[in-house]
Amino acid sequence: MPALVLVGAQWGDEGKGKATDLLGGSVDYVVRYQGGNNAGHTVVVGDQKYALHLLPSGILSPNCVPVIGNGVVIDPAVLLSELAGLQDRGVDTSKLLISGNAHLITPYHRTLDKVSERFLGKRKIGTTGRGIGPSYADKINRIGIRVQDLFDESILRQKVDAALNDKNQILVKLYNRRAMPAELVVEEYLGYAEKLRPFVADTALLLNQALEDGKVVLMEGGQGTLLDVDHGTYPFVTSSNPTSGGACTGTGIGPTRIDRVIGILKAYTTRVGSGPFPTELFDEDGEALRRIGGERGVTTGRDRRCGWFDAPIARYATRINGLTDVFLTKLDVLTGWEEIPVCVAYEIDGKRVEEVPFSQTDFHHAKPIYEKLPGWSEDITKAQTFDDLPKNAQDYVKALEELSRCRISAIGVGPGRTETIQVHSLL
Repeated sequence: MPALVLVGAQWGDEGKGKATDLLGGSVDYVVRYQGGNNAGHTVVVGDQKYALHLLPSGILSPNCVPVIGNGVVIDPAVLLSELAGLQDRGVDTSKLLISGNAHLITPYHRTLDKVSERFLGKRKIGTTGRGIGPSYADKINRIGIRVQDLFDESILRQKVDAALNDKNQILVKLYNRRAMPAELVVEEYLGYAEKLRPFVADTALLLNQALEDGKVVLMEGGQGTLLDVDHGTYPFVTSSNPTSGGACTGTGIGPTRIDRVIGILKAYTTRVGSGPFPTELFDEDGEALRRIGGERGVTTGRDRRCGWFDAPIARYATRINGLTDVFLTKLDVLTGWEEIPVCVAYEIDGKRVEEVPFSQTDFHHAKPIYEKLPGWSEDITKAQTFDDLPKNAQDYVKALEELSRCRISAIGVGPGRTETIQVHSLL
């Protein structure tokens, strides 16, 4: 059976959790393949709302095996707290699998993240301060600590000592902070070993065996395309690859296994943190989108910047990820506008530009060119089929499909698990 990839097609926060949860009942494994607890999914099941940070959304589906892949960076304290919170609410977490090759976030990663961001001042990236970037930097510099190192005290001590040899110099001499004792870090992390041991496995092997056995594997990213370290609005990006290519390196599943890539697009656009955002609104429409859409970060608690739908970004995401399908979320938030502007191109230095410019300078100066589409006032949250939508809502979806150059296969018309229209099967 094939593997599926689910990616954010904007700057994250598009509603990937809802999409993953919708598919979770039909797939056998849901794998988180990158990021850390700097991302979050909100999943609504009945009258219960769940905020997930490190755990794959599939953990809420009883017949699904949730997996944290090797491409994720894990803060063990956060992970164990999240597991305990779900267990207290009656969720079975015993099926969780964690790659032994996943890297760990340590106290010195969190400290460095916070002080370096403050040091940047006006040039700050807008990180969450949770240590994700420094942990990925150590991974690339080959001085990172992996989950499997928790089970070998000698190796763990050697790695922590080596890392802090360098980092304490930076903390003390550059940032005027206290040195961090290696022994305290080692003792804390040895304490996580037995708690995590039951979940740790060779996940790449197990996932490939599952595909051989005819199982369906869904891979989900933590952020969005425009936050990809290679293909996003660098340097205002995350430290990993949430695009579809990152699914292979972050899980150990080869690209020939992937049959479908599903992009999640919000019916408007949001982002958190610094960086360019051509359609950002600073008026009452932007505030209305934020209020009606509940646009506050699941993990950060920060208000999201809001703007109209950006078609060049949608086309870019389709191209970079090789999207086969789009899941359009939060269409219901747009109910009540008489007209809805859609950005169809940019104006840069007096010229019309149809695609996202590769130059950071040009993108910073891009001004949206809008076409206005008729809005609707009818409640769409009870719509079960595409034909149940008001004509103007149908026309809006069709316009976005044409502009994005990818078919829209599902539409979110409300936050609940059942408030989704399936136009085409996603499996």
